[in-house]
This record gives sequence, C-alpha cells and structure tokens, in this order.
Amino acid sequence: MISKAVIFDLDGTILDTLPDLANSLNLALAAAGFPTLDLPTFRPMVGNGMTKMIERALPEGRRDSETLGRILGHFKKEYALRQCDQTRPYAGIPELLAQLLAQGWTLGVLSNKDQENALAVVNHYFPKTFSQILGVKPGAPTKPDPSGALELCRAFGQEPSQVVYVGDSGVDMATAKGAGCPPIGVAWGFRPREELIAGGALAILAQPLDFFDVIQKL
Repeated sequence: MISKAVIFDLDGTILDTLPDLANSLNLALAAAGFPTLDLPTFRPMVGNGMTKMIERALPEGRRDSETLGRILGHFKKEYALRQCDQTRPYAGIPELLAQLLAQGWTLGVLSNKDQENALAVVNHYFPKTFSQILGVKPGAPTKPDPSGALELCRAFGQEPSQVVYVGDSGVDMATAKGAGCPPIGVAWGFRPREELIAGGALAILAQPLDFFDVIQKL
C-alpha cells in the first residue's frame, strides 16, 4: 500500500534547470578554450552529477582528472551566480505540490546536484514545501545508487515499497527500483519516454496533476 510520501527528482522533474546549467557550463568551457554546447546537445549530458556532466561535455582525449577538476571548479562558481536566472518550475508542478501538501503528503527531493545547490534552488522556488532535500555530499554516491532514496525513506519513517519515486530519467527509474520504491516517470523532462519505459516506470505522467489518477491505480 502506498503511503502519503513521495520522492521527487529535481532537474527535469520539478524544475527546468537546463538553461542555467548550460549557460554556466558554456562559460567554463569557453574560458578554457573548449567548444560550447547548444541545448539539444547538452540535454542528454545531465542526470548523473556535475562531474559526469562535464566529462561528457569535454572533447574525447581531454577528459583527464586535471582538466575535469579545473572545469568543474569554474562551473561551480558560475552556477552559484546564475542557478536561479532562467530556471523555472514546470507548468502544473506548483499546483501539484500545493495539492499534495493540502492532502497531508510528505514531500522530499533527491538530486544529483551538490547539496548546497539543491538546497538553494529548491528553497528559492518552493519554500517550506519539502521536508527533506538531499543532494550529493562529499564522499556520498550519486544516483542510481539507491542510498539517497533509502535515506529519505528512513527520514519519512516509511518502507521504500510505500514511497513513490517520481523522476524524468532512466537514472531515476534505476534509483527507485534499487531502493524498492515504485517508480513513476514524467513526460516533460530531459529524457525520452522510451528511456523511462525501458527503466521500468510503472506509469508516465503526461502532466503533473495526472499523479493522483496514477496513485489510485497503484
């Protein structure tokens, strides 16, 4: 039986962060003399954490640890300055979250962003909405490792099988399945529907308020 607790992914699920991520990374790449990326090229690079994103963005043969570290440091500085410039909630997400809170749901966020960035953007756009916000901390594994999802389930006081996990990527579906949470995909995010189906999504939301119909069927 599903409890009134849900874990949301952040990038591509509740917030469209792509423009600010891309602008910040392009500034770091350009400063180091590397080619910049347009949004369609950049989109599939997001989802496995900042380091992996930068590795994918760099030309092959230039993905050594020194270069990765240098670009990552520059990117973090740029992103801290502009992480709320063009980022916006997806249409229908504020209404969904408001209805969930009104119905007594407990809400959490699990992100492959660094913890400080996850806290900053979530609290900026959704103040006093989520009881738990968990990004990546030093030494902690990133999704699809299920550790973060399990940590949130413990914080909720619920068994993972009772906590729905909502995300936009195969990484999210693998995280949910690894933790034992029912995985639900969203159609508006960074990854194609086919990836969510292949990842084992029990349902895919066409729009945020479809969540309630899906929950009734689980």
